[in-house]
Amino acid sequence: MGMTLRIEIFPADIDASVEWWSALGFEVLGRKDDPPYASLGRDDVRIGMVQSPARPAEHRAVPSGTEIVLAVDDVRAERDRVVAAGTGLAEDLQEREWGLTDFRVHDPDGYYVRITDRRS
Repeated sequence: MGMTLRIEIFPADIDASVEWWSALGFEVLGRKDDPPYASLGRDDVRIGMVQSPARPAEHRAVPSGTEIVLAVDDVRAERDRVVAAGTGLAEDLQEREWGLTDFRVHDPDGYYVRITDRRS
């Protein structure tokens, strides 16, 4: 088996975070209450969440925080699905100078998420 990636994030309200990531197509794989924890997955992507004290959103986002990049086969369809689910966009679809098209969103705690097409 090759390498896979799992990230851990630290939301202030785990229920709000689970709801938000579910709107991006992630499914809850497991939950526990003490401490509040959730594991979500979509395809080969896994996100663990541990509820933690609130932090300023600007500490989570670029350039000082982390950019979470998710590559999909059809970025336009993904954008339409995300918008239909009620998720606000930080930036709408843009063709980037490096040859990819993406859009950007912020989760409830300010984590910066870029959803991009795959390089052919």
